[in-house]
Amino acid sequence: MTQERIAATAIAGEQPGLRRSLKLWHLVVYGIIIIQPTAPMGIYGVVSNEARGHVVTTILIAMVAMLFTAFSYGRMARVYPSAGSAYTYVGKELHPTLGYVVGWSMLMDYLLNPIICVIWCSAAAQNVLPHVPYAAWVVSFVILFTVLNLRGVKTSGRMNAALALGMSIVVVVFLAEAIRYIALVARPVGGQWLIPFYDPATFSPSLVFRGTSIAVLTYIGFDGISTMSEEVENPRRNILLATVGTCLFIGILSAVEVYCAQLVWPVHTPFPDSMVDTAYVFVAQRVGGVFLFHLLNATLLIANVGSGMAAQFGAARLLYGMGRANALPKALFGAIEAKSGIPRNNVIIVGGCTLLGAFLMTYESGAELLNFGALIAFMGVNAAAFIHYKFRSSEKVFLPATMPVLGFVVSAFIWANLNHKAQLLGVAWIVVGLLLYWLMRGTRASSGELLNLDDSL
Repeated sequence: MTQERIAATAIAGEQPGLRRSLKLWHLVVYGIIIIQPTAPMGIYGVVSNEARGHVVTTILIAMVAMLFTAFSYGRMARVYPSAGSAYTYVGKELHPTLGYVVGWSMLMDYLLNPIICVIWCSAAAQNVLPHVPYAAWVVSFVILFTVLNLRGVKTSGRMNAALALGMSIVVVVFLAEAIRYIALVARPVGGQWLIPFYDPATFSPSLVFRGTSIAVLTYIGFDGISTMSEEVENPRRNILLATVGTCLFIGILSAVEVYCAQLVWPVHTPFPDSMVDTAYVFVAQRVGGVFLFHLLNATLLIANVGSGMAAQFGAARLLYGMGRANALPKALFGAIEAKSGIPRNNVIIVGGCTLLGAFLMTYESGAELLNFGALIAFMGVNAAAFIHYKFRSSEKVFLPATMPVLGFVVSAFIWANLNHKAQLLGVAWIVVGLLLYWLMRGTRASSGELLNLDDSL
């Protein structure tokens, strides 16, 4: 629960609630801050290697899936304006157990997010100090995230907005330098302008769709807009428009960023392992020299540190909510340290998982597994929107069945193109979750308690 909500409910004589002061443009800016204007840069090298250079194509295909899903999120936010989460939509519209599966998949995403942030930060730090071992950087970043979260250090909304503005400026600087390089040095002619979209020498549909299954990571976070439903003017209209608008804006911006990168550095051979995770900063070095290399590297490093810290604390809070609802052992996961008000056990547990995961996973495998959970949630929300607006609601909406069905089908298709290892690990995670759900059934007041965790996040 946000502090604004707590303050609102604490005022004597007033009903709990929030001022509806946010306009449409506030929501779009908020969505861009969540996703970040540099979203495709972290995964650029990985997607390029998988799709043999067709990063623009994967970004645009993923955008289509996200636009359909964004419609479903926006529509479901009308039905549950104070919840704003996939497990609530699925649990209420389909079945509580299916809602649990979505919630459990989201927990996997929360645990994986700090892992891939640590992996990326460690690779970026090695770009600056290559003589420091990767393992040392991993341990350092895990300790940094954990200690700061235990001390209750949080980034403010203003800080996040300032960071997003700074990243936007760096993106503009990069694009200006890239355009100069393309015009004066690369000088593509004729069909070379279209090679980033389609290169007949390297194009493979299966590899492009495999790359798309990773490129979805570019858009992760847009669903957070739906959590603002109680504070928005005309939420029935603006949540939907903001969710779709944010996906569209991020998709177009991301496509421009990777298009320029591909023209600057045509992919004839895969990026080597030493470069793949931070490939985009090496593209920046080509167009702007050492200065732009370090500027972009530092910008992305700071952004990933912030994301990693927030993701670790988010995972700890989600575990706390599950422990409080007796979906996990309450004594361990439902405990709060009295002095700091922080779920200390969970922060330490997530830190341990992050440390282990950063050594066992690559950035690519972590991203694919994270997208496994995200796509499960996306399919669930589309299914919930289909059931509600096709069979249960009398409200008339545009293409009530077609939009969510297309969103479900495209998301399912992208999910099917994930790496088989990621699919197996994801299914194993869900099986473990269902076993735990069954084992803990005797200590839960009801099977639906897990679906009421929004105030804990």
